[in-house]
Amino acid sequence: MELADLRKKTPAELKSHLLDLHREQFSLRMQKATGQLAKTHDIRRVRREIARVNTLLGAQK
Repeated sequence: MELADLRKKTPAELKSHLLDLHREQFSLRMQKATGQLAKTHDIRRVRREIARVNTLLGAQK
């Protein structure tokens, strides 16, 4: 998701999105552990988006 789109969200929406990202990250880690992960770059993408959301949440407080 683009940074501009994230900035338009409320803190509650960001927290909800963060929870979804953590679930996706867990799923990707499990796929990697079982050898089923085809797109390894998705792990990096999710990790960076989690960092973006956490940064925005910290700036809004």
